[in-house]
Amino acid sequence: MVAKYMQVKETIKSWILEGKILPGDKIGSESELMEKFEVSRHTVRQAIGELVHEDWLYRIQGGGTYCKDRRQAHPSGASTKTIGVITTYISDYIFPYIIRGIESYTSEKDYSLLLTSTNNNVELEKKGLQNVMTKNIDGLIVEPTKSTYHNPNLNYYLNLERSGIPYVMINASYSELAAPTITLNDEKGGYIATEHLIKLGHKKILGLFKTDDLQGINRMKGYISAHRDHDFLPYPDMVISFTTEEKGTILQDKVRALLSKNKDSRPDAIVCYNDEVALSILHVIRELGLSIPEDLSIIGYDDSQLALASEIQLTTVTHPKTELGRAAAEMLIKLIEKKDKEPIESIVFEPELIIRNSTRQI
Repeated sequence: MVAKYMQVKETIKSWILEGKILPGDKIGSESELMEKFEVSRHTVRQAIGELVHEDWLYRIQGGGTYCKDRRQAHPSGASTKTIGVITTYISDYIFPYIIRGIESYTSEKDYSLLLTSTNNNVELEKKGLQNVMTKNIDGLIVEPTKSTYHNPNLNYYLNLERSGIPYVMINASYSELAAPTITLNDEKGGYIATEHLIKLGHKKILGLFKTDDLQGINRMKGYISAHRDHDFLPYPDMVISFTTEEKGTILQDKVRALLSKNKDSRPDAIVCYNDEVALSILHVIRELGLSIPEDLSIIGYDDSQLALASEIQLTTVTHPKTELGRAAAEMLIKLIEKKDKEPIESIVFEPELIIRNSTRQI
């Protein structure tokens, strides 16, 4: 169990990091804090004492306790040469390539990286933001968490802006913020994947899209647009949406139910949110005794190492990965060093289709 004084201490720190308490602001009196947290005077004094010792607060004799400007620890705004990186994952899937791209440029410029991941969970994003912001970073590269939804951590990003700390976003963005972004044209990616299957003669194309991130929403838009441009719309049961928490057995069960139907009713092709999902669905297809591409075609997305991980080599859509990471680092360091007087423009990479043996002409 966390000690009461630590709970008080961490809450006050979060107020500072969110911008609820600004540098120079006076925090409440001991009596006010005792009432607010429902703790003893000793507990409040212990929490405040540690925050003063760690340079979060400072005292004025007879005048109270105030929030310290932690960036004053670096005279004249001197750079710490440290960049924070927050991604949904670090060691899985395509993310090591993105990190490698970031590191390839930051090492050239003598910046070090402070890495953290969110597992696409907003509470872990909050902890990650608190972690990197306590380290006096010069800038932040962030992949948004559950970017389709309102983000409860926006105050942390607004406080970065208030403190003059630049940040850029990769793969998606939070619509409420004005940070420059480096993304992939995911709507086009969904379109070219679906159009490829339509041109091969497929009619019942199942679309599997993760809808708690903007990438999935945009890929679904492309999937629907390709159908519309070829004068037919997806069958009513041929779109399955899922969240991060449902991408495992829940999604597999839904697909299994569709593929278990007779040949005339089941899908004849599948467009997947990404290669990871495609590989997961391949297990279901094998379990049901179906063959790729003889019984149905399947397309992944991201051209990850998983696209080549089985005997079925996936037709897939490219993702810039390393190039995207490097572009993000270059953009952020320009913002940090203010070398470009012109506004920094967002970057959108264009996807391409890589055709392998998981799709075939009907």
